[in-house]
Parts: sequence; C-alpha cells; structure tokens
Amino acid sequence: MSPELSPPIDPVAAQRWQFLPVQSSPWLHEEVGRRMQQRLDCIKSTPAHWVHWQPWRGGWQTQALLAQRYANAQCSVFESSQQAQALVRQALHAPWWQASQWFKSQTSVSSRLDKPAQMLWSNMDLHMAPDPQALLRQWHEALEVDGFLMFSCLGPDTLKELRDLYQALQWPAPAHPLTDMHDWGDRLVALGFADPVLDMERITLTFETPERLLQELRELGRNLHPQRFAALRGRQWRGQLIDALAQRPLQLTFEVIYGHAIKPAPRLTVAPQQEISLAQMRTALAQGRSAGRASAKPES
Repeated sequence: MSPELSPPIDPVAAQRWQFLPVQSSPWLHEEVGRRMQQRLDCIKSTPAHWVHWQPWRGGWQTQALLAQRYANAQCSVFESSQQAQALVRQALHAPWWQASQWFKSQTSVSSRLDKPAQMLWSNMDLHMAPDPQALLRQWHEALEVDGFLMFSCLGPDTLKELRDLYQALQWPAPAHPLTDMHDWGDRLVALGFADPVLDMERITLTFETPERLLQELRELGRNLHPQRFAALRGRQWRGQLIDALAQRPLQLTFEVIYGHAIKPAPRLTVAPQQEISLAQMRTALAQGRSAGRASAKPES
C-alpha cells in the first residue's frame, strides 16, 4: 500500500465514535497499554515532558504506570472530547491512596498542545482515525527534535474469525480494513519520522456466550467502512448472527501493532541542480584557458 493511501473510513462515523461517551477503557486496551509500557525498558531517553494522547478510551490505567516511570516529568493529557476531559480530571482528583493522585500536580488536561514534548504516547487509537496521515503529522508537530513516538493499533488480521463468518453468510464486511505493519513504517518515514521500529503480536480472546462476544466488540470500536450496511439491523438479523456464532468457537483474534519512531532534525535543503549542455561546457573551458594565458607574466 502506498503511504499516501488510506483504508476507506467514514469520517462522520469516525467522529461520532471519538465523541461517544465511555465510562472506562476496554480490557484489551488496558492490556495492550501495559505491554507497550514494558517496551520502554529498551529506550534510554527520559522525557521531561510527555503527551498522553486520548487515554480515557485508549487505556487510562497506563497513565499511572507511565507517571510512575517518569515521576519527575510533566504530562499533558490530550482529549478532544469535553466529557473525556472531565472524566480525566475527576480521575486525577481521586482519593489520596490511588496512584494517579500522586502525580496529578504535574498533569494538565486539554484539547490542544501548547508546547512540544519529548515523548508522545498513543494506545489503540490510530486504526480508528479517519485521516491517519493528518494524525501522524499532528503527532510529528507535537514532538521536539529527537523526541519519540510510541503507539499501538490493530492490524489486518484482527477479527479474522468474524470476517470469515460474514463472508460465508454473504454479508458486508463487519469492520473497515486495517493497515499493515510495514505500511505504517512507510507512512512514518514519508511524514518526517526516522528509524521506525514496528512489531506485532496476536491476542486471542475467548467468550462464554455470543452475547458477551458482541458486547466486547461494541466496547472496542465500530465498523467505519463507508460501504457497511446503511440501515439499522433488526432482531431477525441479530438472531441469525447469534445462531451462526454459536456454531463456531467463540473466539476473536486481534493483531496488535506496536510502533516507535523518532523526530529527527530537519534536513538541510540542497540548491536545485543546474544542467548545462556539452557545447556550453566546452565554451566555458576554452574561456578559462584563454584567461589563464593572458594573466601569465613572462620571466625576467
């Protein structure tokens, strides 16, 4: 996939999802955030200021882990939703025995970033962005030179069991297509990041009932495909889905991509190359030889 191309995503549906009220982060987001936090053990740089990008849905429990790791650093929490901002502020003013309270004095919450940081942390958000290029540019601008980006998102093998089921039933895809790990690396380089490092793992969740499986899906995201079924599904369709799920193993696979990249110093601009013809080159060389003979003085 070309770095300029994006999977088809309905921007209106994506915006509605971003502003949909939630009371807590999904379990999978919290688990991925915990695993991504362990990857910081390999990074020697210690940020004095870091940005936590939309953590209320992305994994709020990771806030305490990161704040404890960077206890002397300032944290800027970015939340685009006013409701999420209010919930974050409420969580930061929790009782004194909760870990988040220890670091609240160094944490600010806003929908804009006033100064660049040395680290930007985004967990399980990029695959739901209607314009991932624009989001990556925003992250690039939010970092200082030599600052680094840490992110995670879902990859194309996610929900492969559900995709196979929908295809067998000749239904439209249950989710929008997701970007491959290598394509994210190409996009990062194209947008000005350097030394991208990406890896992935697959996490399989099992469920006791089809109803519990569908509940988990609603907490994790929405189908943002522009060609998804346009109207509301009825009870009959839901019954067919539950019956079809019950005949298969109740499990879902999630391909989780972890990414790290650095914002390098701006490259030096090179003057445009000037081309001359062979005749012009011969004329210039001849003029140079004539000037050399004219300037030479005879010996006394």
